Amino acid sequence: MRVESKITSISWIPSEAVKGYTKPAFTMGFTHYDDPPPDVITDVAGLRDRDAFRFANRLRVWAEFDGDRVVAHGADGGLVMGATTVRLGPLGVRFAAYGLPDLRPEPRTGDGWITFRQTAGGRTALPFPRRVSRPPYLRMQSPLVWTTLAVTLHADGRTEGTLEGASPFPRHWVYGPDDRLTLKAGLTDITAWAAQAGPDRTPWGDEDSPVLVTAAETALERRLSLLIMRGARKPVIRSLPAGTRLVRQGEPGSSLFLLLDGVLGVDVDGTPLPELGPGAILGERAVLEGGLRTATLTALTPVRVAEAAADAVDRKALAALAEGHRREEQLT
Repeated sequence: MRVESKITSISWIPSEAVKGYTKPAFTMGFTHYDDPPPDVITDVAGLRDRDAFRFANRLRVWAEFDGDRVVAHGADGGLVMGATTVRLGPLGVRFAAYGLPDLRPEPRTGDGWITFRQTAGGRTALPFPRRVSRPPYLRMQSPLVWTTLAVTLHADGRTEGTLEGASPFPRHWVYGPDDRLTLKAGLTDITAWAAQAGPDRTPWGDEDSPVLVTAAETALERRLSLLIMRGARKPVIRSLPAGTRLVRQGEPGSSLFLLLDGVLGVDVDGTPLPELGPGAILGERAVLEGGLRTATLTALTPVRVAEAAADAVDRKALAALAEGHRREEQLT
């Protein structure tokens, strides 16, 4: 029996992920943020040519099973490196990024399964002045970026794909075998990324960086998030340390929240519900159902949220969102 699958990561720079001394280069227009990638990717090369992402990692795999034994297998794909556009007035110049060799170790096999892994990434061609923890304490090269993807094929036809490791920056989205967005890296940390002293603590040295992976939010939430971030009234961006409550069940509240980065825990009547990752929109049920929060939300990691007024999103869209957010009912 032949089993096939594929997985793709798209890595991009959202506006809220950049802070500190690097932000002026974006706000002054020398370089640019990226729009969120599409829900479905059909043309990775076209996205690259439109300067729509920083890099992509594509892995396609297959295996032939004789019962539970793998008798043949193969993999291809690899890095699709983007470029950085620098603008000076009306002029723009594109600098090609530098790709590193793909890392694709021999797959691991067991009774009825085989797992493939692939790391792809590189660095931008532009200088990135930054302080590091060892001599010479200042580096001009940009840090390395990467993702490590894994796909497991089973003799019964099942397939599983995941993001096993990634650089702390930029933001990484993962697309499944149907080319639809399925997973996201839960945290984006430009400060930790900028502190990278060299390649030693990267996959091209001696270690990868573990990544907190969360399920992708709904397509409706992705559409509404653009209304919140690009509406006439800009939302208030809040940063919360791990362990902080964003809202408490039963408290009055009339604002909406868009989770930009990090992971939130959800508790209803003392029962923990599935955790939420970047892109989730929260607070709509309080707006629609009497002005009281229906769940307690706690930061399980450092988080950034955009807080917007209730009228930032049409009430009909909020009602559709709330119908899918009755998480406590989905557990029964």
